[in-house]
Order: sequence, then C-alpha cells, then structure tokens
Amino acid sequence: MNIHIHPTHEALSRHAAKLIIDILTQNPSAVLGLATGGTPKRTYELLVEDHRKNGTSYQSVTAYNLDEYLGIPAEHETSYKTYMKRTLFDHIDIEPSQCFIPDGMTDDADRECLDYEDIIDTNPADIQILGIGRNGHIGFNEPATSFDSLTHRIMLDEKTRHDNARYFSTLSDVPKEAITMGIKSIMKAKHILLIASGKAKAAAIKAMLEGPVTPACPASALRNHDHVTVLLDEEAANHIKEAT
Repeated sequence: MNIHIHPTHEALSRHAAKLIIDILTQNPSAVLGLATGGTPKRTYELLVEDHRKNGTSYQSVTAYNLDEYLGIPAEHETSYKTYMKRTLFDHIDIEPSQCFIPDGMTDDADRECLDYEDIIDTNPADIQILGIGRNGHIGFNEPATSFDSLTHRIMLDEKTRHDNARYFSTLSDVPKEAITMGIKSIMKAKHILLIASGKAKAAAIKAMLEGPVTPACPASALRNHDHVTVLLDEEAANHIKEAT
C-alpha cells in the first residue's frame, strides 16, 4: 500500500488526476471505476481541464460507478448519475453507452445487482477510485459488511445518511437504501486509489491503516489488495503514525 500525504486537498487532487491521466495515456481503452461525493469532485474537474487543454480522449473508455441510491430517478438532481454527468461525463468525449451506474428505480434490485456484477466481471477496473466514510465505509459498504460481498442492496447507516444530508433539502429526503458494489467487487480492480481529506476522516483513516483488518472497518479490507494508493491531505493523515 502506497501512502502519500499532501499539504492540501488541491495537491492530492492533482496527484489523483495525474495517476488517471497516465493510465489513459498508456491505455486509451482503460476501464475506470468511479466514485461520487465531495472528495473526488476536484479530481474530476482537473480531468475535464486536461481534456480541454491537452485532448486526453475518453472515447474508448468504459466507466462504472460504485453505487446509487434506491428510489431516486436517474434524472433527479441528487442521483449519482446526475452527479457524474454534471461533474464529468458531460464535459469529456466518453460514450454514454459505456457509462454504467446502478438503476436506482429498478423493479428488481436483486436482478440489478447480479447484472451489475456481470459488468464488473466483464470490465475489471484498471483503476478504482474510492472515498471513505467517517465510519470506514467504502462505496456504501457499511460496517459489518462481509469482505466476500458482491454488488448488493444495503440499508444505509444513520451516520452515512447524516453525512449526505447536505446534498438534500432535509434529512428525511435522504434515501435509506442503496445499491453498491460489494467489497469483493471493489477488490477485483487492478489498482485501487483511495483519496481522503479533512479532519473528519482522520479516525477512519487510522482505523483503515493501523487497526485490525475487520468488517467493522470495511476500508481495512484494502490491506489485502496488491496495488493500493492512498492520497491524504495533512488533516486526514493527522492520526496515523507513519506514511511514505
């Protein structure tokens, strides 16, 4: 596991963007595993800037996302599909047919999970971007999620719902369920890139890196992967003992 500490969120975002651009330069048909939320937003903005200035192409790229809320239409302003379109997809030359996000309005969530896992098996990510929740979740894999979990339906932890309430009008509007790639699904990626910033993530980062490898901290499973890069700002790294 390669751990890099940067002074600011801007600096770690630039590092993250460079890693992704380097992969695309080497392999224009790369498969990108993508995440949503506040942490990767600046990274995506930098990818858009690079596409406009340097012409890095996404025409042959396949992209799939970690998760989606259940019960929210794809066109809704708080859906993760809308987030990805607004933040990245609408500003690069990626083919819409090659962008995969779970269907939050599916009539058969179990079938949707199985079909989504088939997409992951067919297109293992060259790099999977992750954030981390304050409770150590990755994707929407809440504490106690099995390390053997594949794409599944999950009830969201109340801490997660409170953290995401800033994107909704009220807490009651935050969905209680989601479809998420499982921990085993995430571990299929060839390279995992976890980015975290801010003091609110410091305890989760310490648990991930220095605590026991246990489902109580889902992110600790990443210590079992052969190729993980962790990019932190100084506040997120505040509680850990060592980093290189």
